[in-house]
Order: sequence, then C-alpha cells, then structure tokens
Amino acid sequence: MRLLSRGSGDPILFIHGIPTSKKLWDGVVDRLFERFTCYTLDLPGLGEEPATNHRLGELDRIVEEIERLRIERGCASWNVVGHDAGSAIAVLYAHRFAQRVRRLVLISPALFPEIRPFYLFQFLRKPLVGELMAPCIHPLIWRVAMRRACQGENDTRAALTAFESPFRGPLGPWRMMRLLRWGRPAEVLGEMPARLPQLQMPTLIFHGAEDPAIPVSFAYRTAALIADAKLAIVKAGHFVPLNCPATVAEGLESFLTAERAAVEEPGTCSAPLQPFFSALSDSSTLGASPAAI
Repeated sequence: MRLLSRGSGDPILFIHGIPTSKKLWDGVVDRLFERFTCYTLDLPGLGEEPATNHRLGELDRIVEEIERLRIERGCASWNVVGHDAGSAIAVLYAHRFAQRVRRLVLISPALFPEIRPFYLFQFLRKPLVGELMAPCIHPLIWRVAMRRACQGENDTRAALTAFESPFRGPLGPWRMMRLLRWGRPAEVLGEMPARLPQLQMPTLIFHGAEDPAIPVSFAYRTAALIADAKLAIVKAGHFVPLNCPATVAEGLESFLTAERAAVEEPGTCSAPLQPFFSALSDSSTLGASPAAI
C-alpha cells in the first residue's frame, strides 16, 4: 500500500471501506488540508492498489503495513479515521499500536460479528450462485445502489468512477465477487467488541441516520463500549464522507483541535467541541448514547 499526503500540520490517516477508495475522503480533505497533513491510501484490490494473494479480511497484515507506512513517513503518532470496514482496521490498529494513535474517529462502524453484508453483496458471496449471478448483479450495484447511496453535497461522479475502476472490463464482476468474499464476519470481527473497552484514546463516532447498510445501533453500542467516546448521528446515508463532507470536516476539526486546547488550557478539552455539536443539535441531527457527549 502507498500513502498519499496533502497539506501540513497535525497528521490524520484516513482509511476507507468496501467497495470504495481513497477518493471517499476528497471532500473532507479539501476542507482540512490547510490545518492538517491528510494521509490517504487504497486498500488491496481497491482504488489504484492491486489485489494481493492475501484476503482483505486478513486485517492483521493490513495493520502491520499501516504501521510500516507510519514509520516511513516519520510520524511519531497520528489521528486515525476509518469508515465502514476501515473502522475495523482503525480499531485493530489503535488497539495494537495505542501509543501511535492520538485520537480515533469511526464513521459507520462495521465492528460487530453479527453484521450482514449489503443484500446484493450476499448473493456474490455464495459459491456458484455468485459466479452465475455476478454479471447481472454488477450493474445493479454500480448503476443503481452506489449512485443513490453516494449522492451528497458535492458532485460524486469522480469518486464513483474511482470506486468502480478496479471492477471494469469483462472480468470486473468476478473480480468484485472475489473481493467481497473477504471472510466470515463472525470470524473476522469476532474479537472486535472485546477490544473496544480497551481503547483509551478519545474517540468520535459518526453515523448516518439513514444508513441502510450498518444499523445505527452499532454506533450506539460502539460509543457505550469505548470509555472516552462522543457520538454524532448526522442526516446522511452510509457514505457519510460523501453525503456531508462539510459536516464531517467540521466535526473532525473541532474534535482534533480539542487536544491542543487541552494542552494549552488544562480542563477545557470539551470547549472547542461545543459549537459543532450545538449546531448539530439545533438542526436535530445529533444523537448520543448515555455514555457519549
């Protein structure tokens, strides 16, 4: 994997999910790069990153590669942001390399073993059925489901083109089928809930109120299990960074700069967060578990 960087300032690593790419974060990075160094990457088999012999479900290998990239870039530590399956990678990385993660942000967190893949993906995950139906399901995913899900504040056509790029051509449907057979959620995510209470870094959780892929209950459960967590339920679908990049960027900036305020003025850590969360509350798009905010 390769890191792309933009901007200067405190470093943020952005990890996308499935079946997206680093382009997921463009609208957010456009709003943050003047104050932060924004690092993005493509996971194996997605975006511009070629597929490997290792399955995407082998999260340990991906986490080790991310740590190698951090060392190469000379970052003593960074803030880590993950979306969808990228949240699982972010949690595993933060659990294993806790001293390297300043703050953690989880968006549409796919963290619990009972998660069910999107219904069109379920067909492709079935042996033989997936092989036979891949050419029919492929256009439904990209021409209908993804176009509807990715609509947002900005023009998302470039992002959708980048997401679909690895799966174009005559063999594209079967390449996507192989990618989506990344592992059994019960196995890949089986230990994830037990890791959440062990995370000590401040954590912000975003979830779309209209998310059809990840139940909003996952966000509440995640916030309840992490000791120092804040939860924002926003008016969006599953692809929150595309649906409302300005809201995500504003929330990230408030959350991440709170760390500096705490160093300069002990006891005022929550103050910079108030304008952002108050604005969300005023527009009836903020929700919190009893353990959050």
